[in-house]
Amino acid sequence: MLTFVKKIIGDEQSRRVKKYQKIVDEINALEETFEKFSDGQLQQKTIEFKERLESGSSLDDIKAEAFAVVREASKRVLGLRHYDVQLMGGLTLYDRDIAEMATGEGKTLVASLPSYLRALEGKGVHVITVNEYLAKRDRDQIGQVHEFLGLSVGLNIGGISPVEKQQAYASDITYGVGNEFGFDYLRDNMVYSPSQRVRQRPYHYVIIDEIDSVLIDEAKTPLIIAGKTSVNPNLYHICAKMSKSFKENEDYIYDREVKSVNFTDAGITKIERAFGVDNLYDLEHQTLYHYVIQALRARVMFHRDVEYMIQEGKVLLVDMYTGRVMEGRTLSDGLHQAIEAKEGLEITEENKTQATVTIQNYFRMYPDLSGMTGTAKTEKTEFEMLYSMDVIQIPTNKLKIRNDHPDRIYMTVEDKYRATVEEVKQRHKTGQPILVCTTSIIQSEMVANYFDEANLPYNLLNAKSVEKEVELISKAGQKGQITIATNMAGRGTDIKLGDGVAELGGLFVLGTEKHESRRIDNQLRGRSGRQGDPGATQFFISIEDEMMKRFAREEMLEWQKTLLSDDTGLITSKEAAEFIEKVQRMSEDANYAAREYTVKLDDIANEQREVIYKLRNKMLETDNPLAITYDMMEKGVLSFVEQYCPDYQLVEEWNITELESHLNNIFLLEKLSFDTDEIDSSSDIQEMVKEVFERYVEWIKHHESDENIQNTTRQILLMTLDRHWLSHLDDMSRLKEGIGLRSYQQEDPLRIFLRESYELFEKNFMKIRRDVSMHLTKVLKPKLESEMEE
Repeated sequence: MLTFVKKIIGDEQSRRVKKYQKIVDEINALEETFEKFSDGQLQQKTIEFKERLESGSSLDDIKAEAFAVVREASKRVLGLRHYDVQLMGGLTLYDRDIAEMATGEGKTLVASLPSYLRALEGKGVHVITVNEYLAKRDRDQIGQVHEFLGLSVGLNIGGISPVEKQQAYASDITYGVGNEFGFDYLRDNMVYSPSQRVRQRPYHYVIIDEIDSVLIDEAKTPLIIAGKTSVNPNLYHICAKMSKSFKENEDYIYDREVKSVNFTDAGITKIERAFGVDNLYDLEHQTLYHYVIQALRARVMFHRDVEYMIQEGKVLLVDMYTGRVMEGRTLSDGLHQAIEAKEGLEITEENKTQATVTIQNYFRMYPDLSGMTGTAKTEKTEFEMLYSMDVIQIPTNKLKIRNDHPDRIYMTVEDKYRATVEEVKQRHKTGQPILVCTTSIIQSEMVANYFDEANLPYNLLNAKSVEKEVELISKAGQKGQITIATNMAGRGTDIKLGDGVAELGGLFVLGTEKHESRRIDNQLRGRSGRQGDPGATQFFISIEDEMMKRFAREEMLEWQKTLLSDDTGLITSKEAAEFIEKVQRMSEDANYAAREYTVKLDDIANEQREVIYKLRNKMLETDNPLAITYDMMEKGVLSFVEQYCPDYQLVEEWNITELESHLNNIFLLEKLSFDTDEIDSSSDIQEMVKEVFERYVEWIKHHESDENIQNTTRQILLMTLDRHWLSHLDDMSRLKEGIGLRSYQQEDPLRIFLRESYELFEKNFMKIRRDVSMHLTKVLKPKLESEMEE
């Protein structure tokens, strides 16, 4: 039935490819014409395109010509001619979708096409890469084509000056690393003068290279700008020591699937006895709870040479997807310090969140988003739901002839490594180059030990040898080479086959563990068989691997009893492969749920962030900061009436003394005194307060021309807002931490978070209003006193 329906309506994938082929034919038809153009005539096309757009032509009207111009410019400047499939990839990006193109198909050149076309609009195009090396490389290479055609090209990476950043963002096309763009957004909303901004223009069009890495792998962790705050080193060390005594399933529960730990009642009791407290969940003991839970997380969830490594007495975080050290990144909210205490290192200052946004919500600010990668189809649903992007699989330029062998599944980890050694030995004898891929530093070093015992020569590439990455990867395709690498292998550097290697079967990629996503496995396979090269891949795995323990621990223990294996430990039962595939899908579902939960929490916080940033920008840019205070002051003073004279109380129960004290600290012109004998309700008080407030504001308005008062008011507004926003972020962090601990029967944790975060926001906003009212009084008081003297 499905095949019949496809015949009638056509498969969307094939329809898109056919549609693009027609446009490619148009582009190809123009090639002969543009080849005859002089450089000057070709460059003149950019001016012509801009004029046509200004005269009412659409991008679609000039699309084929623009692509043909870029192709011709690339031939002249770089000596590279876009393949037809690269033109298809460019058309996919122009349509704001994801071009899935196999490794080695030249995605860098693909981006040159839509980035040129969209840059003609004059609104700025951002091209995002996964690291600074690739950003510089692409800007230096592809940037030549765009500059030849008269466009300006910028580079936005960490460590450059604010002036350089401003120039980068003012360029027609800006290359850079995604995190840096996100951090610039946050930093621009923390400045105290408009001149300090890097001046990101309104978001327009973005192309994300390795889009699955940026929007999925990195999206679990939000971008955080943190400030240093002093810590209690002794308490960190005490909690680290205590955490060693905690026993799983007795003192704490470790959920491996979602990677979270929580104390049991017995664990809580143990902590309360150790520190002599009655109730750890009391508000006054919130800080202590924070220290002990972070110590437990550091011990149970973070492992040396897997999630982090130690270098020169410092904890360096390792990206689990790329195997690289995450330069300059630290864990926030004391978790980094908890790891330092666990390792017996000097405790550094704690990072306190000052601004934060998720990767998802940052990139969703772009009205037009596109991307490319070698592997995205497995996450098609997520891309559609979160970003409204479809994944279009672009045909390869040359037929793929790589041989992907079935997985070999072993009973134990030792069986797996022994079999790996034997396989590598046999292939190494023929001279075939071999890339052995591992999932962590510790695993890569374990494989290296096995190879040492077997006297096999190898190059080891992991986060500890990152400076040799380009060199080692470039050698990996040479005859007789054995390379052991973490997931970082090949990122941005193609493995080219040496002389005579094709005849030996090309590069053999051997994976030593399945990843938590089929997409990462496919990335590893993609290191072999690029651009029609021969090659082969195979995974050697065991049912003791981490993924099995994390997602199918209990099922595996039962299932293990029924398995049959040969004398090498190779499992011969046919259902083994099906079980592994099932577990991998479980892991993908769990990781998707974690990302979805993160973004839903941030969607709630995002609304609050937008309110604060909008107000802050208004404070920063207005010529009349005093005018902003009027509404804030009115709501602030009336909140005191609500607090001390609530409707639900009798007049005799009101705290009139406190109300008068607060209001008289704000109102300078006249003192308030309430006679409760003449007041019937709270609204009577409110009316009296409003009358005094209106007279007060009228007096303030006479000083709107005073530049000193205005500048001081602006500083008060910004500093008050920032102080309470940081406090709110801290409260929100604690709220997230506590949501999982509290039992709310069947109530959805997201609903709890929505309700309580809104309450927190309302309270903090009221504090801002009140504080602004109080501080403004201190600014205006000298003015009033000088007027009275006159």
